Amino acid sequence: MSRFFATGSDSESEESSSADEITPKAPGTTFKQSLLLSDDEEDTKRVVRSAKDKRFEELTNFIKTIRNAMKIRDMAKCLEEFEQLCRAFLKSKTIVDKEGVPSFYIRLLADLEDYLNQLWEDKEGKKKMNKNNAKALSTLRQKIRKYNRDYETEIAAYKENPQESADEEEEKEPEDSGSSSDSDAEGGEDGVSAKAFLKKKPADASSEASKFLKSAKGSGDESSSSDDDDDDEEWGSDTVDSGSESSDDGEGKSASLAVVFLKKTQDGEKSGEKKKDGRKKKLKKKERLEEEAEEEGAEEGEGGWEKVKGGVPLVKEKPKMFAKGTEINTAVVVKKLHEILQARGKKGTDRAAQIELLHALAGISNENNLGQGILVKIKFNIIASLYDYNPNLAAFMKADMWKKCLDCIDELLDILFENNNIFIGENIAEDSENLGISDQPFRVRGCILTLVERMDEEFTKIMQNTDPHSQEYVDNLKDEGRVCGIIDRLLNYLENKGSTEEICRIYLRRIMHTYYKFDYKAHRRSLGLQGETKSEQDQEESEGEDSAVIMDRLCKFIYAKDRTDRIRTCAILCHIYHHALHSRWYQARDLMLMSHLQDNIQHADPPVQILYNRTMVQLGICAFRQGMIKDAHNALLDIQSSGRAKELLGQGLLMRNMQERNAEQEKIEKRRQVPFHMHINLELLECVYLVSAMLLEIPYMAAHEFDARRRMISKQFHHQLRVGERQPLLGPPESMREHVVAASKAMKMGDWRTCHSFIINEKMNSKVWDLFPETQRVREMLVRKIQEESLRTYLFTYSSVYDSISMETLSEMFELELPTVHSIISKMIINEELMASLDQPTQTVVMHRTEPTSLQNMALQLAEKLGGLVENNERVFDLKQGVYGGYFNRDQKGGYQQKQGYQRDQKGGYQQKQGGYQRGGYRNQNQSNY
Repeated sequence: MSRFFATGSDSESEESSSADEITPKAPGTTFKQSLLLSDDEEDTKRVVRSAKDKRFEELTNFIKTIRNAMKIRDMAKCLEEFEQLCRAFLKSKTIVDKEGVPSFYIRLLADLEDYLNQLWEDKEGKKKMNKNNAKALSTLRQKIRKYNRDYETEIAAYKENPQESADEEEEKEPEDSGSSSDSDAEGGEDGVSAKAFLKKKPADASSEASKFLKSAKGSGDESSSSDDDDDDEEWGSDTVDSGSESSDDGEGKSASLAVVFLKKTQDGEKSGEKKKDGRKKKLKKKERLEEEAEEEGAEEGEGGWEKVKGGVPLVKEKPKMFAKGTEINTAVVVKKLHEILQARGKKGTDRAAQIELLHALAGISNENNLGQGILVKIKFNIIASLYDYNPNLAAFMKADMWKKCLDCIDELLDILFENNNIFIGENIAEDSENLGISDQPFRVRGCILTLVERMDEEFTKIMQNTDPHSQEYVDNLKDEGRVCGIIDRLLNYLENKGSTEEICRIYLRRIMHTYYKFDYKAHRRSLGLQGETKSEQDQEESEGEDSAVIMDRLCKFIYAKDRTDRIRTCAILCHIYHHALHSRWYQARDLMLMSHLQDNIQHADPPVQILYNRTMVQLGICAFRQGMIKDAHNALLDIQSSGRAKELLGQGLLMRNMQERNAEQEKIEKRRQVPFHMHINLELLECVYLVSAMLLEIPYMAAHEFDARRRMISKQFHHQLRVGERQPLLGPPESMREHVVAASKAMKMGDWRTCHSFIINEKMNSKVWDLFPETQRVREMLVRKIQEESLRTYLFTYSSVYDSISMETLSEMFELELPTVHSIISKMIINEELMASLDQPTQTVVMHRTEPTSLQNMALQLAEKLGGLVENNERVFDLKQGVYGGYFNRDQKGGYQQKQGYQRDQKGGYQQKQGGYQRGGYRNQNQSNY
């Protein structure tokens, strides 16, 4: 028989049976029963927990650790636990998406951010922190601010009503504690834990023990409820536990009973204390709620806080500028102004709130009649704060900030015009400012011109960053009238009180808003046209001076008074542009030649170079409208031959490799772009250039058809011709380039009518020619030029076929007047382009056959070969020596020029001052040199 079933003597068995009636069984039997009942216990005590409970419990554990670290100011621990909390919350994303963000999580985020802000503001406390904590505080503050952006609405809702959120969390805490106790009861890794095993009440416990326990419970507390009965069962399990312990110690029946009774009493006292503590907490909570309600009621009576319904955001009261009873005077306001400005530019400063504070300060100074001096100073700082609202240089002002800025500048100018006793300037030191009301005039440090210049730059940035094909661009462009109005007002102010340098700067701003606009009213007046209705005529009469007069007056002042080259250069270029735009070709050309800007424009800054390119393009278009084809081609050649007209005119960026231009350079170039309403039509520009090249190149090609050393006038035009020749299937032209190529081929054959039909038709009119102010005059000029150049091409091409040709026939063929034909042929004969003579009586052109003999042909070939040999020899010598013969240097265009000749020195010898060598071998100081 197994020793587990062995029994002792009869007396022992009697004692054990009597003891079983009151106390638990011996350890052996208890273990046996536990083995038998272990599966049932697992079924009854195992708690199946949801994924939500597990994840939320994990989050609450991290939150408790963070709160403990907050209490002891352990920032390193806070940072570590916060990172773990974020990772745990990320794992719980699926549950959070279903259930919503838990309130205890939002509460921690809000409390932690407030706590960190409070620590950050405590500068003395920060100094006392060790290095690790200070570093962790800075890192954690940045992380929590960035992290809380995703939960702004939830945090705002919590801060509006923190009590409700706290109550919800307190309701959840008992549930969490219950689940945690259940998790504790689950035991260790292998099966049921010892604690759970001992707490388990045996199934066959005696009725006497249960009666005794119930009676003990009844004597302990008579006012127990049904919930207390559950506690009785727990106490019963404790009793069994204590009984088993006493039996293990080998004590008697009475001792075990006493122990059971004493334990029961102690547990009863503990449970009573717990209940009392719970009641005290509830009472304290009620008292706290009542106190808060009384406080709210009292504040409502004072007119401070207003109680609103849940869910409606509370209107935050603006921070008070000054304490109650403070005497508001100039010194106090200036001190407050400096306090506000000290936060300017610092990290974490709310720029919008700063602007509101400055507006409030301006209102206070107005209410207390502190004078216009302090008001002007505050206005200066408000405008500066509006400019600083966007810290990024490339960012542009939003619409509301832009309107505020314009309003503030208008108000500032109103104050300056109404009060002549206010002096402003950058040269006024802050110590010498006079802001208070006194007999002396107000003196304020600040520069209104700088603010207006910055406003003009911001307007340009707004136009650059707006889609030019949207209605928003049109709406923004309407603000230009207001911008020009502000500039005009400041111009009038500075003409009376400003320095010459300031007047030149504001004049240039006015010029920059005028030079690119075509003055239609002045154009109509120059043509002698009047308005159709009487109101239009009256309006034209009441109009001020023409833009040409304004430009002339402003630019001439700058020419005379300006000391900086940049302002004068910009003014000259704008003046030339305006002349060219209004077809004043000779004034524009003369001003460009007299200024000599083309000699050193490569040393100017990029915006000035862009303005120069725009001016040259406009000059070329003006020459084309006036029929100066060669001048137009020369003006447009540099821009069009580069293939980067769009980029050179500041109208967009071309696609490039990152090696040529990195991201930073691209940003800088984008800031230099010209707004869309100032663009020059690139298709019109290219068409003007190609038509000019056609009118020059086709007659030249016909004249030098068999010349081996013929040069190209326009490489781009030849490229377009080659592209047209390579096309396998020639159809009717579609694009502007195809029209010009087709017209060139027709002109080459001397067919001017076909050429005319390709250049001037409905499609080309809509794309190009209708964009000119005097459309009909430009078309007539083009037809005339096509007829003349077609005549020259015809004579060059077919002169070998004719012995003589009548000028009347040519006049009818090309629909030109006889004097015009006579003039063209005479010029060709004088320039030795056409070997012919005019017979005046018969009005015919007699061709001269001047074919070279075989000897002359051989001599010409030899001369060409010798010329090529000499050129090659010079190039080889250049590569070896760097200079040609010591006398000449190759210039930038590939030609040779003599930089310095020989000059006779005082002793009669020859020496070269620059160039690298002296004729020292021929000099003798003691003898006369030759």
